[in-house]
Amino acid sequence: MVITLIGYRGCGKSTVANALADAIGWKSVDADVELEQRAGRSIREIFVTDGESEFRRLEFELLEELLQRDRLVLAAGGGAILNPETRKRMRKAGPVIWLMASAETLYRRISGDATTQQRRPNLTSDGGYTEVVRLLKQRRPLYRETATITCDAESQSPEQIVGQLLQQIEPLISGNATS
Repeated sequence: MVITLIGYRGCGKSTVANALADAIGWKSVDADVELEQRAGRSIREIFVTDGESEFRRLEFELLEELLQRDRLVLAAGGGAILNPETRKRMRKAGPVIWLMASAETLYRRISGDATTQQRRPNLTSDGGYTEVVRLLKQRRPLYRETATITCDAESQSPEQIVGQLLQQIEPLISGNATS
């Protein structure tokens, strides 16, 4: 079983994935970090040199592999849900948790993260807050379609989110937890 965290950049997927994995004794993987390590370059560099379509191909291949693992908490990239086959595989692998936050909160978090500018490209010509609003509007229906659990990442700490998630996923993972 794989527990996949989805949501827009800045919603807390990586932080929550690590904390949730620690709480249940599973491994965690941040798909973006794993992709960068395997490619030997940042996502921004991949976008600049090879384009978004190549990045999405690499992302699909990586997720295809990761979603076949067991006892894994996966922080998927914010755009991973754009691929219908990936959405299907996420749901088949186990619970899919959508960490939801407003465009304002996401933009504030993204802007406050110095590594975001170095590692992540703008995905539209607008960039900034306008980009967050536009892409969030496009992606919300896909996050909604994919998620089996939704969680407020706006007003809760990562610890509160993990506490809430543990209550919801415990029945699902009880037969799959480490002994």
